[in-house]
Amino acid sequence: MNTKGLNRKTIAWALYDWANSAFALSVLAVLFPLVLRNYWSSGDDAAAVTARLAWITFAASIVVCVTAPLFGTIADAGGYRKRFLFFLALLGAVSTAALGVVGAGNWQLALGVYLFASIGYYSSTVFYDSLLIDVTEPRYYSLVSTLGFSLGYLGGAVLLAVHLWMVKSPQTFGLENTAEAFSLAFVSVGAWWIVFLVPLLFFVSERHSAIEVSSGAVRAAYRELKATLREIRKYRNLTIFLSAYWLYVGGVFTIIAMAVDYGKRLGFADQDLVFALLITNFAGFPATILYGLAAQRFGPKKGIYFALAVYIGACMWGVVMNTFEEFLVMAIIIGCVQGGVQGLSRSLYASLIPPEQPGEFFGFYNMTTKFAHVLGPAMVAVTAMLSDEPKWVLLVLMPLFLCGAFLLALVRERPVNA
Repeated sequence: MNTKGLNRKTIAWALYDWANSAFALSVLAVLFPLVLRNYWSSGDDAAAVTARLAWITFAASIVVCVTAPLFGTIADAGGYRKRFLFFLALLGAVSTAALGVVGAGNWQLALGVYLFASIGYYSSTVFYDSLLIDVTEPRYYSLVSTLGFSLGYLGGAVLLAVHLWMVKSPQTFGLENTAEAFSLAFVSVGAWWIVFLVPLLFFVSERHSAIEVSSGAVRAAYRELKATLREIRKYRNLTIFLSAYWLYVGGVFTIIAMAVDYGKRLGFADQDLVFALLITNFAGFPATILYGLAAQRFGPKKGIYFALAVYIGACMWGVVMNTFEEFLVMAIIIGCVQGGVQGLSRSLYASLIPPEQPGEFFGFYNMTTKFAHVLGPAMVAVTAMLSDEPKWVLLVLMPLFLCGAFLLALVRERPVNA
């Protein structure tokens, strides 16, 4: 097992995945939707609550799409990527902790605070991802990138397990009721986020760009961004990859987002679905590490292809699936490739971009990621309007994986040991 690419710097970088995945799993996937419906919007129409959550998520996505490339350009020019990461992570963590003090029925305030938490979470990843090229050599990108995702799976699952225990047995933690348990859960996510950000701040250093931005930072950033957009045709390989990534990761994120709803429509119990979510994350931890080690030998494209084949198989299996046991097995299988496909996509992209502009180009990468969040759900929404059969939801995503795989074949990959 070749782990030469792992050292104090790379582990400190990867720990930020451990830090912010607590927000992704505990808050985004479980706590916020649950508390919004049962505590902040108690008694309100179910469809209205769903619409509120959808609109605030849409708003956060738009903000990130608009600002990510611009922030990345400014950060590159001034050597400010770590500073941007710190302040955005701090915004996300403090906002998440603040959700713990929002009172019952106050859904407007909850949505507003959640908006800032989401912006902090999504925007900070622009600068976190861009630091990958600063912590290791190109030949170790896949190993280090997948290490981050694997630690994210483990960290998120560990803290979520504690939160579920806390909600189920608040007295064990010296709390009076579940409302106090939910409050403490939000605060603990914020604290967890900041504590595990610290190693990155101390042990990761960033390279400085040759591009200089003086007092007119925003104007200069706009000029640099416009120049990149004009010259994007020079990066044909990169453009093809982003197109492929937009398609297949749209399918990946839609399956992540719709899994619980899909299980609910098949009649599975809430506690079973949360259990499946936990098992998926625990399975993803070692599997994603193995994915990175394999990619060192075979290259990231082959690993992405394998994952896409699994997703295509899962879409077909979903049509005939009926029992929770089948759902659980499918969740575990997907969990074994979910982190790998995201981690290898990040490492492949890092190997294709100009090394002097990582923040700006990862701004485009994260903007593409956010736009991908729109594609799959829109396809699912149209399908749901045309048919009441939930099993079509997965099948309709197959073209995203197939077309993404086709475009990925056109991407020229650098040699693994380059």
